[in-house]
Amino acid sequence: MKWKKADLQQYVQAKEYIDTIILPLAPFQFSNDTDLEKMSFQHEVLTLLCSEIEKELTGRLLLTPVYNYVKTAEKEMEVQRVNGWVDNLQAQPFSHIFFISFDSSWKKVESQLNGTLLWIPGIQSGDLQSAEMHGVIKDQVEQLTEFMRSYW
Repeated sequence: MKWKKADLQQYVQAKEYIDTIILPLAPFQFSNDTDLEKMSFQHEVLTLLCSEIEKELTGRLLLTPVYNYVKTAEKEMEVQRVNGWVDNLQAQPFSHIFFISFDSSWKKVESQLNGTLLWIPGIQSGDLQSAEMHGVIKDQVEQLTEFMRSYW
């Protein structure tokens, strides 16, 4: 289920079956022109990847809005903010919280997160419409959904 009205209406009716959250983590910054295109592309891929995981596991998980943060922000502060989101989510309650990101800097603070980090080596560029890219995303979705199922 996604963060949209129709899905959330269904969620309210069936929340006892939906015990898993996916929270995408995506950086941005405008101070470095060379990274703008890469970060925006990775944001698009992350959004597509999470949507495909949500389709695969519909009825068992809820996909939250993307958590955006400034790339150069202090990670300890971001951990506190993300964990604040998690505290709010766990009030529902959700048993399994998965963070998905291409940003490897989250690995350094992974143990401080109140959930499981799924770090994916970043795809730097490409054509989202290409068959090759769809194949890569499909493979990643299969691996990630299998991993997530292992927690259930």
